[in-house]
Amino acid sequence: MIDARSSTWPEIESAWRNGKIAIVAFGAQEEHGPHCPLATDTILSAGLAARLAAALDAVLLPPVPYGETWSTSGYPGTVTFSAETVASIVRDIGASLTRQGARALVIVNGHFGNRAPIERACGDLRRIHSFPVLLVDYPGLEELAAGICVSAPAGPSFYHADEVETSLVLALDPGTVHMDRAVAEYPTFPANFGAEPVLLNTFCASGVFGDPRPATAEKGVKLLDGLTARSLAVIEEFLRRL
Repeated sequence: MIDARSSTWPEIESAWRNGKIAIVAFGAQEEHGPHCPLATDTILSAGLAARLAAALDAVLLPPVPYGETWSTSGYPGTVTFSAETVASIVRDIGASLTRQGARALVIVNGHFGNRAPIERACGDLRRIHSFPVLLVDYPGLEELAAGICVSAPAGPSFYHADEVETSLVLALDPGTVHMDRAVAEYPTFPANFGAEPVLLNTFCASGVFGDPRPATAEKGVKLLDGLTARSLAVIEEFLRRL
């Protein structure tokens, strides 16, 4: 793995010349209940991105620690980008890598609100620059969570400050988790949820969706191992098509 944060420009030039790909994590700065850090999504996506870069001997770019988090902006500490800002950052990173001669870019996304703008920007990079970009968004997480965790999710494929995310943070950065503050909440979702923008604090007091109390670092490692294997399978297929 080549860590771009601590590398020099000749080292990166050599990496591109040798056909290395770039990997970057997109996270967020948003509430994750009273027990998990605001940087949860960045911790998780950056942790997975580092594992993938090591396995692929790729260039690991510094993570983008903000995202489109309007839905959680009712909780103090959340800092949100607009969707267009997220898309612009992806386009600018991709354009820079294109000019330098990078082979391809893999984006590891850790926040749901980033998905649509990242997908749009990936399409723009393909169309404008013919630059190959792959979005990896925790493939197979629902199946993995069902086999590893014991608590039910608050909604289908909805993991936020619950057993799943808390276990992952415990595995990656345990000092940021306050399990003594962990509470369970299964809010009643309003009828318009998913159909129009809704502030989550209007129907969820704690910011927790599910039950984080059964979370353990051991479960987090198992989830990471599964996500790493499934993500590598997706990336390897992407690289075979280049």
